[in-house]
Amino acid sequence: MSHKTINTEQGHWILAKMGKRVLRPGGRLLTNTIIEELKINSTDNIVEFAPGIGFTAKLLLNKHPKTYIGIELNEEAAQKLASTIANKSARKIINTSASETSLENAVADKVIGEAMLTMQADHRKLEIIQEAHRILKKGGLYAIHELGLQPNEIQEEVKKDIQKSLAKTIRVNARPLTLEEWCDLLKKSGFRIKDVYQSPMHLLKPQRIVSDEGILRSLKIGFNIMTHPKERKRIIGMRKIFKKYDKQMTAYGIIAEKI
Repeated sequence: MSHKTINTEQGHWILAKMGKRVLRPGGRLLTNTIIEELKINSTDNIVEFAPGIGFTAKLLLNKHPKTYIGIELNEEAAQKLASTIANKSARKIINTSASETSLENAVADKVIGEAMLTMQADHRKLEIIQEAHRILKKGGLYAIHELGLQPNEIQEEVKKDIQKSLAKTIRVNARPLTLEEWCDLLKKSGFRIKDVYQSPMHLLKPQRIVSDEGILRSLKIGFNIMTHPKERKRIIGMRKIFKKYDKQMTAYGIIAEKI
């Protein structure tokens, strides 16, 4: 798969094309929660993995950190971000993989990544988490906001069905994990779990869309979906999968400390 141009067949980019800005499984509220709990201040060097369209990047910059670096693998997305937010020496977008950031050891006070580890195979998840650990200073914080499964004892057959259905509908090999599995990956990489938050995975439910986007933008998104038949069909397919596995799918926000 090319990382030069945006793959508009992937579910999250289809939603972005329709005007959706909040593309996180736990919505704006969970994103705001983990950002607030990071307690970002003017002395912090912040790194964000996979900033995408830049929604969370803007929230982070509103906290006025000392520096901000976005690590974005997709070349087209990186260029767009650079043109909108990387307009100062303290703001930078690097077009590279989150597993190989090219940053020096222990340069970041806080690292955040949302809805990106889910899209990776388990061994790649571990590589990215280990990279976050490498670039963080001792005592630094790593925040993730990812798609999750529940309960921890979910049947393996159900987990595989969900992964297969997500891959087919959103055209990405999404591999959500249980809370226990997410925490185990972080602990295995040298982190201590500090805080855990949970939110329903209601990405495409009307109430969540209005809460995340506001009434006017929600109306615009609805109009765009109605007037784009191809995209509407894909989004309806995604909604069916989300509804089918509503009890098993959730969203986790986890803040871990480098020890």
